[in-house]
Amino acid sequence: MGWLKILFQQPAKWGDIATLAYGKALSGYSGTRGRVRVYGTNGPIGWHNEALWTGPGVIVGRKGAYRGVHYASEPYWVIDTAYSLRPKVDLNLRWAYYQLKYLDVNNIDDGSPIPSTTRDAFYVQDLLLPPREDQDRVANLLSLLDEKIDLNRRMAATLEEMARALFKSWFVDFDPVRAKAEGRDSGLPAETAALFPDQFGEDGFPVGWSSTAESIGRSIREQVQPGEVDPDTPYVGLEHIQKRSLALDVGGRAEEVDSQKALFKRGDLLFGKLRPYFHKVAVAPVDGICSTDIFVFRPENGVPPTYLYLAFSEDGFVAKASGAQEGTRMPRADWGFMRKLTMSKPESQILTAFDNAVMPMMDRLLATVAEAKSLASIRDTLLPKLISGELRVKDAEAAVEAA
Repeated sequence: MGWLKILFQQPAKWGDIATLAYGKALSGYSGTRGRVRVYGTNGPIGWHNEALWTGPGVIVGRKGAYRGVHYASEPYWVIDTAYSLRPKVDLNLRWAYYQLKYLDVNNIDDGSPIPSTTRDAFYVQDLLLPPREDQDRVANLLSLLDEKIDLNRRMAATLEEMARALFKSWFVDFDPVRAKAEGRDSGLPAETAALFPDQFGEDGFPVGWSSTAESIGRSIREQVQPGEVDPDTPYVGLEHIQKRSLALDVGGRAEEVDSQKALFKRGDLLFGKLRPYFHKVAVAPVDGICSTDIFVFRPENGVPPTYLYLAFSEDGFVAKASGAQEGTRMPRADWGFMRKLTMSKPESQILTAFDNAVMPMMDRLLATVAEAKSLASIRDTLLPKLISGELRVKDAEAAVEAA
């Protein structure tokens, strides 16, 4: 029955069904908190108090080596490096967004020195236009997957925030120790509160806690050529790690790279070495290989992985690590420098109590990231088949329901 679906789609060109409206230059959006999202060629870049267009809308990147396509459900502003798609016919804009994701506007290039999407080149692009009812069904199905993916990512971010808040309270601000030193209730269960000291040393750390980074984790230096591992081995580059997020969605495979890489194991901590990529610290969800511009860390001296993750990704530690090799063209973190940095290392009973509290959060965080990756894979598999008409919406709905 799939061939019948294609018959109901009308051949068209983008210029027949929509126009690309230029965005408008704007200043001060990056430091402003407003009610309207501001979009550039690669997506959201800030906020403004006025909208250029009412939602929903589709934003198409106009200039740059990478030009994205984004969907806005609310009123929005587009700056002059992007377009807003304006329909000329009855069009589900969410469907249009998925259609443009399938098209990939980065393949539309007029050959100018600065890569760009011109309106003339865009308008002659071919597409198959289904009836509005089918547009709605495709858009609803794919948006359900996107909403679930977004929910998982937000849940992972919330879990990480909770874990970081506890780490900061116990091991950066030393709230339980300060409370005991001042004779106040720490708010912790009595058996947990009893584990904490009640005074500080001359170094500013709770008594007995002053240590160094090398007592918490060790740098693993196991290197390999990509050809020495299975071609499908997961690969992580700095571009795959998000800033200030322990969640990692592995983005590549060994067959895509050709120079020496570092081996890592599931549960290792990956830490970007290059100064521009500091604050890129993530937990490895699988075994794999990574760029040699990434440190691979494992816990040391019985320290639980959760403590290593949060200690080595804490803002203060990353800021200190960035102090190495000042003034060089491409400064790199140096483990010889980092390993001697002074850090908190409490007694094992406190580490165990912390691990018991945080490990369920980390387990759930990694599970939600894995689920989001699986859903994204399903979406990316369905997208071209639905857009081309190869797959009926009813069959795709059944596949999504089963997943």
